[in-house]
Amino acid sequence: MRILIAHSRYLSGAASGENRVAEDEARLLSEAGHQVHLWSPSPEVGSKLEVVKTGVAAMWSSTGTKELRRLIRRHRAEVVHFHNLFPMLSPAALRTAHAEGAAAVVTLHNYRLMCLPATFLRDGRVCELCLGKVPLQGVRYRCYRGSAAGSAALAASLTLHRAAGTFDRVTRFLAVGGFVRQKYLEAGFRADRVRVKANFTWEAPRREGAGEYFLYLGRLAPEKGVDTLISAWRKAPGRLLVVGDGPDGPSLRRDAPDGIEFAGQIPSTDVAAIVAKARALLVPSKWFEAAPRGIIEAYAAGVPVLASRIGALQEAVDEEVSGLLLPHDDPDAWTAAAERLMVDDETERLGAGAFETWQAKYSPERGLAGLEAAYEEALAARGTSG
Repeated sequence: MRILIAHSRYLSGAASGENRVAEDEARLLSEAGHQVHLWSPSPEVGSKLEVVKTGVAAMWSSTGTKELRRLIRRHRAEVVHFHNLFPMLSPAALRTAHAEGAAAVVTLHNYRLMCLPATFLRDGRVCELCLGKVPLQGVRYRCYRGSAAGSAALAASLTLHRAAGTFDRVTRFLAVGGFVRQKYLEAGFRADRVRVKANFTWEAPRREGAGEYFLYLGRLAPEKGVDTLISAWRKAPGRLLVVGDGPDGPSLRRDAPDGIEFAGQIPSTDVAAIVAKARALLVPSKWFEAAPRGIIEAYAAGVPVLASRIGALQEAVDEEVSGLLLPHDDPDAWTAAAERLMVDDETERLGAGAFETWQAKYSPERGLAGLEAAYEEALAARGTSG
């Protein structure tokens, strides 16, 4: 197949899971013999003028659509697979792909087409005020990066393209999980155009033995629930290694008891080795995580996961097989889970289940099969959208 992958690249680089998914899928498809071109433009947001231009581009990027048209024709793309649309592509790119006769496929990594910050999160709590509605409340509360202008621009883009039927030009939407798919159906997306296609991750160094420490890997922000771990580790056994940084970093470090080590940001090349020495990966999120990449990276290493019983995490963790699900706001439950996994036989049993889960659902072979099936389905349905 001739495939063009289009992704408005996040400035966070390798720290962005979506950036890595777009790159990994391009590599996976290329190694399988498909003709693949990855187009991944980055925004310029250094000056106030550039910020304004970026906001305008989010509504209708004439530069992005012009370049996309050129690339489709140059590479004779049969499928255009979109990841992030904002701000460099804008939903207008979907119309361009459709007009050029390509099958337009969009991965739903998050809730961006329904919620301005893409998280269903406001003031540290789950918020669904804009689900299935014009996102006026998102503008009211400045949900996009705390910016009134930015929120208004993104809301205008979504409203404009919904009214214009732009999203009807998409042949297939690929939700990263069943929970994400269900939210889009609740918002009014057609069930026959939204299928589940999980992310994958490459083979990784396999854990030997029971591991040395518990691991948190991610951003230090209120919705991530690291404060629950801080409370739990006042009594929990074993060492907790916290990798990452964010706005809550200073307060979490100040409140942390003995037994917690903060490693800060680390190079992405070092992540696999750190994961492979973990007794368990901890995901204490308080919001609707869509598909945390860290979970499947842990599974590839044979490391079990302790996660909050909320949103898509409930489908990502097969309880008592690949890990345990816990209340996100109950430190005592996390303490008890840590005590349980201090038993080597228990963490090794769950680690074996985690690795089997990776083989069955998240390996490169499964990732390739999912992509090829989605593309074949999209090509068969091409021309019936719009």
